[in-house]
Amino acid sequence: MTRPAYSASDTAAAPGTGVGSGGPPGPVEATAVRPTARPRRRPTASWALRSALPLTAVLALAAFLRFWQLTAIGLNSDEAVYTGTAASLAGDPTMQTVFPVFRAHPVLFASILSLFLRGGADEFTARAVAAVIGVLTVAVTYLLARRLYGRAAGLAAALLLAVMPYHVVVTRQVLLDGLMTLCATVALYCVVRYVQADRDGLPWLLGAAGALGAAALAKETALVLVCGLYVFFVLSRSVRMRWRHAVLATGVLALVFAAFPLALWLAGRGGTGQNYLQWQLFRRANHPMGFYATTVPQALGWAVLAAAVIGLVWLRRRNGWREGLLLCWIAAPVLFFTLWPVKGFPYLLPIAPPVAVLAGRTLGALAGLRLRTGRLRVPARRLSAAGAVLVALAVALSLALPSAARITAPPKGSFLAGSGGLPGGREAGQWVRDHVPDGARLLAAGPSVANVLQFYGGKPVSALSVSVNRLYRNPSYTPVPNPDRSLRDGEFQYLVWDSYTAHRAPFYGAKIRQLVDKYHGATVYTSAVRVPASATDPTPAPVIVIYQVRAS
Repeated sequence: MTRPAYSASDTAAAPGTGVGSGGPPGPVEATAVRPTARPRRRPTASWALRSALPLTAVLALAAFLRFWQLTAIGLNSDEAVYTGTAASLAGDPTMQTVFPVFRAHPVLFASILSLFLRGGADEFTARAVAAVIGVLTVAVTYLLARRLYGRAAGLAAALLLAVMPYHVVVTRQVLLDGLMTLCATVALYCVVRYVQADRDGLPWLLGAAGALGAAALAKETALVLVCGLYVFFVLSRSVRMRWRHAVLATGVLALVFAAFPLALWLAGRGGTGQNYLQWQLFRRANHPMGFYATTVPQALGWAVLAAAVIGLVWLRRRNGWREGLLLCWIAAPVLFFTLWPVKGFPYLLPIAPPVAVLAGRTLGALAGLRLRTGRLRVPARRLSAAGAVLVALAVALSLALPSAARITAPPKGSFLAGSGGLPGGREAGQWVRDHVPDGARLLAAGPSVANVLQFYGGKPVSALSVSVNRLYRNPSYTPVPNPDRSLRDGEFQYLVWDSYTAHRAPFYGAKIRQLVDKYHGATVYTSAVRVPASATDPTPAPVIVIYQVRAS
């Protein structure tokens, strides 16, 4: 096998040049070799105005959207689990009783988060760590796009990701997908540097393998991206990889990811990992096959998708390994999770940076258009750059407004996992903490609200919808095979109804109501958050109701 090869036209341009910037190709001029290199210039005010200040403004905008009203709504189920797990790792005795350290995913994110939770579980600190990770991803996306298509494309891509609803919403939550996306984007950047290396780029490839391993330690679904890289190297005609490089990179990836099963084995919890794997493989589908087609495009932004597609068509003569790499990176998770029966709203977050890069390529090319207005070529180029800036700002505004609307949206009676906090959950959990006596147990309709009540209330909460079949339940949850008998025997003293479970699984919402009537339930808490019962019924209805019951 030969070393990575690529044509001169595929090489990324230096910042500020036209070659590789994504714009229309210009003539290639031969350059004489100078006997001595000119000394590197110190940064000037012009450089700061063109590069440092715009990037700083983009990162500040990204931080604002991710920290604005960060704790206006309490944690949702997944956030409660990951924050509780991190607090358990940090030694919080309350969280250790309700949130085990080893759950369905590796614990890299929880381990990092635990460093900031030494003083106990804190929702603002947990979300702030996730938000900082999101801002760092914006910075890495700038470096990636700048390396591929130039400074203008880098700034445009960073701006689009900074305000993109999909990335903003997910990175405002304590979820694994934000850290996975950061590590994956770093891996993609390292792959680009490997392909562009003039000499042996093996260190960059090994860095990519290590970053992908870290992404898989954040969330094991990142391994799907390896398939995208495999397809890219197989199909690309201008890029070849040596077998030695491939073997070494695979070894580094396996060595990094081996930390997870090794940690399970050393902790004596090897069976736990097997149980989770079995559950992930055989659990029932939770969304139809077209789930992502109806939710993700609008979260990415229709204008961003349009810009990316327009660039692929408009600049098709310049399409090469760069576009092939980005498209393979996008296609692998899209195809896998579309066919995989288990789907989640944030699962496709790793495609957000490359989509922003492709859109940034188009916007950067607009700035390099050569307009002809008589002999006034310099003003024409400035006019082209100004027009590109206006287009980029218009596309960014089409993303920023929906992002702000999602942050300030009023509560709903239904809930899509991964799309934000759980309205009313924090308040209900705090009531449980202050009013439910020690030793009392609660039975909720579903595990989502149960996790939130456990986090804020510190009391064990079981869930009615947990299946007794091991193949169809999360191994962390304990089923209640016979709720009637459990209530008759006095095992549970409180029942919890919530509109979220009732909307998603009406059977279990109705079952809680039946148990409340049968065991003389008395309302002891009603969530302060009220939403319309339906679009046609504007009557406000609570989202969480807690009943105290007594055995008959």
